[in-house]
Amino acid sequence: MEFIDLKKQYQLYKKEIDAAIQTVLDQACFIMGPPIKALETTLANFVGVKHCITVSSGTDSLQIALMAKGIGPGDEVITVPFTWISSSEIIGLVGAKPVFVDIEPDTYNIDVNQIEKAITPRTKAIIPVNLFGQMPDYTAINAIAQKHNLFVIEDAAQSFGATQNGKQSCSVTHVGSTSFFPAKPFGCYGDGGALFTNDDILAAKMRAIRTHGGEQRHIHPYLGMNGRLDTLQAAILLAKFPYFPSEVEARSRIGARYTELLKDFCITPAVQKGNTHTYAQYTIRVPNRDALSAQLKEKGIPTAVYYPKCLHEQPVFAPLGYKWGDFPISEKMSREVLSLPMHPWLDEKTQDEIVNAIAGELVHA
Repeated sequence: MEFIDLKKQYQLYKKEIDAAIQTVLDQACFIMGPPIKALETTLANFVGVKHCITVSSGTDSLQIALMAKGIGPGDEVITVPFTWISSSEIIGLVGAKPVFVDIEPDTYNIDVNQIEKAITPRTKAIIPVNLFGQMPDYTAINAIAQKHNLFVIEDAAQSFGATQNGKQSCSVTHVGSTSFFPAKPFGCYGDGGALFTNDDILAAKMRAIRTHGGEQRHIHPYLGMNGRLDTLQAAILLAKFPYFPSEVEARSRIGARYTELLKDFCITPAVQKGNTHTYAQYTIRVPNRDALSAQLKEKGIPTAVYYPKCLHEQPVFAPLGYKWGDFPISEKMSREVLSLPMHPWLDEKTQDEIVNAIAGELVHA
């Protein structure tokens, strides 16, 4: 049983993917080749914004956005402690300070009611994380940001393809950022990511920073990085893209079926009103998470834990001065969450096998 079935996806789209790769090999234009612009145009149209800037990873995309806004030493950026480290790592890498806000227990996303309490005169930005595949309340987040003149970066690494009140993820803030890591809902065959914005000036600066801070060859007005997406990865994403909307629909259907079958046995993920969910991970909560995971492994059912430690527990962030108990919801979630096999080709028979195994273990626990 596959946790995420990338082999199945490749076999289904093999003809298109192989042809796209062969075209790049034949043209031998491996850096900033024609598929880069084609992908940026395709994704900007899909998201519904003016600009898409493809980059080398979702992590780099977040850092480029912060650099483009000039956020650095002495500044603070609000984010969450229950997520992958890159959301806070990049804040430290530009010299700013991560400031954590706890999450909601039902959606795993930032608790918008706690954001204003974390704002200080040094706060410059908010990076909400769309954890597991759905968006937090961006209407409320944007209102807070406007009130305090803050920059909002939507960390949509797990939610590309999701919507909120009819608007695509990556279109609802100053800048949207996503990842094309292979396991994401829309993934390439290596590292990759993208930025989205309607701001012409910001888009031009982010494009420059992506390529060593250069606006044209040998003219470098900004400090930048080597943050370009490989042409091969862009070609692969273009080959996959026509199938992406149907994959999102399948994820939504399979996630809803999981919830219907499991709701009497464990805590299932809630979908916020107005949201659609990509279920980048289908994540349940059980108090005996590690025991259940071990029991499922014995039955040949793979699981994963996203994430077993909060960021304020990580040694690298010890200087921030947080302690256990500062973010009780995040801490509780980190000890209870368990992600189940999830991909667009998870058939009902396999899903029933997973559900029955979980129900059997939890009933007898």
